[in-house]
Amino acid sequence: MIYTSYYRKSGNHPRAVSIAGKAPRWYRGKEYKVLAPKYWFFKKYKEDGNKEFYTERYYAEVLDKLDPSKVLEDIGEDAILICWEEPGKFCHRHLVARWLREKLDIEVEEL
Repeated sequence: MIYTSYYRKSGNHPRAVSIAGKAPRWYRGKEYKVLAPKYWFFKKYKEDGNKEFYTERYYAEVLDKLDPSKVLEDIGEDAILICWEEPGKFCHRHLVARWLREKLDIEVEEL
């Protein structure tokens, strides 16, 4: 099972894996930046809030270029994928969770 969470809640957990472009200064855990959004469309989303455009670009420029089995192998089957946004807010970790569920038929839950 894979989990998702955010820095403030799970940043000190030993199974945490940051998937953000930049982690907080205090974070000392594993990072897997291949799942980070590209800066240009992340910045655009922060300016205009267009979730559809962000999702389209995230799939096209990040997820569609990756092998989900290799990603799972790299992060580990018990990883907690973390980034900045609190639960209930739009975030790329939720796109990653959906992608892993669809491609690998595995359970992914928000902590």
